[in-house]
Order: sequence, then C-alpha cells, then structure tokens
Amino acid sequence: MTDHAHDLRSVHEATDRLLTAGAKLDNAKLAEESRLPGWSRGHVLAHLARNADALVEVFEGRPMYESATSRESDIERDAGRPLLEQLEDVRNSADRWQAVAAAPQDWTRTVELRNGVTDSAARVPFRRLIEVELHHVDLDIGYELSDLPGEFTGREIEFLAERWSGRPDVPPTALSATDGRHWRTGSAGDPAVTVTGTAAALLGWLAGRGDKGASLTTEGGPLPALPPL
Repeated sequence: MTDHAHDLRSVHEATDRLLTAGAKLDNAKLAEESRLPGWSRGHVLAHLARNADALVEVFEGRPMYESATSRESDIERDAGRPLLEQLEDVRNSADRWQAVAAAPQDWTRTVELRNGVTDSAARVPFRRLIEVELHHVDLDIGYELSDLPGEFTGREIEFLAERWSGRPDVPPTALSATDGRHWRTGSAGDPAVTVTGTAAALLGWLAGRGDKGASLTTEGGPLPALPPL
C-alpha cells in the first residue's frame, strides 16, 4: 500500500541530497551537458523546479501545465540562470510543493497529470520522488543508479514494469535481480524472456538510462525493445 507520508519524507531527503551535491557545481559546469540529450545541467534543474510548481497546480485542481509548449518554453527560459538562482528555485519550489502536499486532503481522490494521465493523489509523492532521484543521476555529478536507495530502486522497477504490462509490443518478460527480487512486465502469458542483472541495471534499462541494458543477461530471447517513456 502506498504511504504518501513516507514518500513525502523521502522526497524531502532526496531533494536535500540533490541540493547539497548541486552546490558543489559552478556556473560553467551548470552549462555543460547533462546525461539527457539536448539538456544542460541547467535544463535539468529548471525542469525539477517547474515540475514541483506543476504538482502544486495539480493538487489545487488546475491543469498541470498550460500546454506542452509552455512546459518546454519555461524550461528553456530558466535553464541559463546562474547556479545560486537555480538552486534557490529548486529549493523554494520544492518547499511550496511540500507545503501543499502536507495539508489535510483526500488522498484517495483521482488527479489528472500530464497528457491526460490520471492517478490517485496518494501516488503523486512517489512520482515526484522519481523525478528528483532520476534527475539527480541525470545531472552527471557523481550520483549513479547504483547509489539510489534500495527501496526506491525496487519500487521504481515495479512502477515501470507496471507501465509496460499488457503492452502487445513488449513480450511477456520476467525480471530477476541478482539480490533475489523478481518482477514481470510485458504482454500477458508465461514469460518468454527472462532478464537478469543488478537492480540498478534493470532500472537503467526500464528507464532508458545507464548502459540501457548492455550489462543484463537474457534467456529465451533477445532483450526486449521498450517503447519510449
């Protein structure tokens, strides 16, 4: 069962980790490329700040973004700011989101996110945690998939495995982590392919990060091609 209070604490802790690491950068490094094609580190930080503001909009009953165009233009607008301004924005926007999420509310209600996606309000804090943790890795400042908390890694694998479940373009696939944890994804039926590796490598493959599955082993067929996130 989702524990939104636990996830909100985890978001706060993950944000603190990211801000502490980000403070070691300088303006030149901020302008360098991140691990996301076409985005500098400044783009990543700008996205994190605007995502927090967007989740405030969601919880207050408004559209997450005015439009896809405005989402992209806001990130571009903010990407080139100096480091101290970027970090202050990430911190302040995170505080605004935490304050709204901490207010008494119906956590069982359904909220609408981007592109018409809906979810229960209780699962949104974990969605924010995904943003903070994975984009910390994307910053390419020494925080790797293998550094992610084990609980988060397992839950994010489960989250992404659920995303690809029932997809006819993904074969029935068993996921086996070397630490003994197991998941499955893809279309219905007995797993045709078993994919094995560390939890970090499995997460990297599912999320399109890291070596994107190069270190995984498969039985029953090649590594399945996943749709874009």
